[in-house]
Formats: sequence, structure tokens, C-alpha cells
Amino acid sequence: MSIEWIEPVLASTTSIGVVYLLGSLGEIYAERSGVLNLGLEGIMAIGAAISFIITIAWGHALAFLVASVFGMLMGFLLAFFTVSLRLNQIAVGLAITMLGSGLSGFIAFPTTRKTILQFLNPELPSTALEIQSAPMLPSVPLPFLKEIPIVGPMFFNHNIAVYIALMLAPMMWFLLFRTSIGLKIRSVGENPGMADALGINVFRIRYFTCMLSGVFSALAGAYLMLGFQPFWIEGMTGGRGFITLSLIILSTWSPLRAIFGSLLFGGIEVLQYRLQLFGLGATSPQFVLMLPYAIAVITLSLLSLESFRKRISAPAALAKPYYREE
Repeated sequence: MSIEWIEPVLASTTSIGVVYLLGSLGEIYAERSGVLNLGLEGIMAIGAAISFIITIAWGHALAFLVASVFGMLMGFLLAFFTVSLRLNQIAVGLAITMLGSGLSGFIAFPTTRKTILQFLNPELPSTALEIQSAPMLPSVPLPFLKEIPIVGPMFFNHNIAVYIALMLAPMMWFLLFRTSIGLKIRSVGENPGMADALGINVFRIRYFTCMLSGVFSALAGAYLMLGFQPFWIEGMTGGRGFITLSLIILSTWSPLRAIFGSLLFGGIEVLQYRLQLFGLGATSPQFVLMLPYAIAVITLSLLSLESFRKRISAPAALAKPYYREE
């Protein structure tokens, strides 16, 4: 096994890992406030479809911006049903996943997409209306740093979205664990009744974190489309939203640990295909392909056990609606 083989694997690990990292950063905040967003998968699909269309019409920058706005709206919808109406968070999250998956398929369908593109930018040539892929984000290698063996290709030879995501993780860790805003978010997720008694607006905090989770989920989908897989396929998220949920548990709700978790799942996804080159899983590739999903199912199942939740220090009020009257 040579370095020529290792470096592309590590570079791909970081590239796909950023999808999981972006999705997990906002979701960590939502879960720390007590809201479980199972709609990640659907919001990621919406982000991918929106970024695909907007990139063709207006370019990359506006694609990420518009995708984040749609994600924020989906997060607001989640908050309305789970925080204001106090509906079951799991049921609402699954409904949002189905809504997002269906809506993304509809707006990115060739006929619908062509109509939207003609409305957004009437000057687009006919060839742009028919393409099935969006231009990828350009790579921005960092001088000198990219030449470092192993580390250079892994972290310093990517597009700008990768660098921003890697910088956001420690910043969001600091905000969550070293500021008064983060303390309020964590207190709402641990004991909302006590937080409310101390003057913290539980509903406002949870609305904010739900919308933040929606924004980052949509950005994860947009990055998946523009930074990793630039051709549209319905269902292209491929369960990555649910895998992100298990990543958050493994990272124990810490944005810093989420970096390592995202690289772990990114590496597993890359190795699914690379291992077959060495004869591992060549006769039964489906077994290798199911590994990340098996890990996701196991961790989400363990989360339902109260003893496991206490052992990993899960937010005490996670997935529990708050009633001020009680």
C-alpha cells in the first residue's frame, strides 16, 4: 500500500466528511436545546436540489445562500410543529424527511427545473436548461501546506467550503461551551423548566436552534451537490442525514468531536469502494455498502435506552416537549 494510494483516499475522506460535518453542526445545537431533528435527510435533499438549480441560474454563492434560506424555513416548520404545537418530534421529523425528499425530486425534475430556470434567468442558453450536472466548486489549494505528505492533500487541497466548515466547528464549539448563549442553549436542553424559571425563553431558544439546524442541513446538501457529487440524482443524499444523526451521538454532542466523527464516516464511505480493489467484499459488495447504515441503526437504537442516554450524557430533555403550565 503506497502513499499514492493513501493520499487520494484521505483527500476523499475529508471531502465527503464535510457533508456529515455541516449537517451535524446545526443538529448538535438543536439537540442540545432538546429538539431531535429527524428531518435532516429531507432538508439535505432540498438543499441539494435548490443549489443545483440556483448554481445554473446565478452561480455558487447565491446557491448556498438560497439553499440556507430554504433550510431555515424547513427548520422553522419543524419548530412550529414540535415547539409550539408540541407534536411528537420523531413523527414530525420523518414527515419533514418525506416532504423534503418529494419536493426536491419535484423541483429538480427536468420539466419543472427547466420552467424554474427560465423564470429565474430568461437569458440562459437552451443547453443550460437541459444539463444534468452543476459546475463544481473550484479547488483552492493552499500554497506550501498542500505539499505536506498525507496532511497536505487531506486538509489543504480542497475548495473553500471545506476550509470554512473545518473552521466553523471550533468556533461553534466555543460558542456552545464558552459563552452565555451556549449556556442558555444547554440549560434548555437539560432542564427547560428551570431555565424558564430563570428567565430564559425556552421557545425562542428552540426556534433558533431548529432554524440553525435547518440552515446547516441545507448547506450540507448544497455542498454534496456542488463540492462532491455535481450531477443530480433523485435520492442522492442516500441516507446521509440519518448517518449524521448517529455521528452526533458518537461525538457526544460536541462540535469538535464531530470533526473526527465526520472523518470516520467519510472514511468508511470511501473505503466501501476501495476495499473491493483488495478483494474485501468483492463477492458480497452489499455487505460493505451497508456498514455505515448499520452503525447508524445501532447507535439510534441505543439512544432509545435510558441507561445508554445517561451513560453518554445525552441532553436530559432531548425529544421531550416543554409545557410551561406543568
